[in-house]
Amino acid sequence: MLSRRAAILSCAAFAATGARAAELLEVAALHAPEEQFSDLARAHEGRRARFRGYMAPPLRADASFFVLTGVPMSICPFCDTESEWPQDMLAVYADRVIEVAPFYKRIEVTGTLRLGAHTDELTGLVSRVRVENAVYAPV
Repeated sequence: MLSRRAAILSCAAFAATGARAAELLEVAALHAPEEQFSDLARAHEGRRARFRGYMAPPLRADASFFVLTGVPMSICPFCDTESEWPQDMLAVYADRVIEVAPFYKRIEVTGTLRLGAHTDELTGLVSRVRVENAVYAPV
């Protein structure tokens, strides 16, 4: 029979394993030629994953989503017709209104990877790859 201490330590070890279960992925590794998804992307569909990058300035102050980019962007990529959209952007949806991070601070996002076309009802933003139920923190 397990002692109370052994049972607590076992639960803590199990919880720590679950916290590490979200694999760190690169946005570029999700895409394959001819606008297909890579084997890596398909293998992680519906699973928790982590991504690192920069929060592009959001479209709205009360948004519950943002775009993660590989390079810092001081201008919202959707607000300026002259700015070039980054190739490695990823739509990130949180369960609450986001707290905007400075565009030059690197963050790590953890959430459920989703593939396939999706149109945001509020903004009309179309994404093929996104992270849902996301949380994020500075790196």
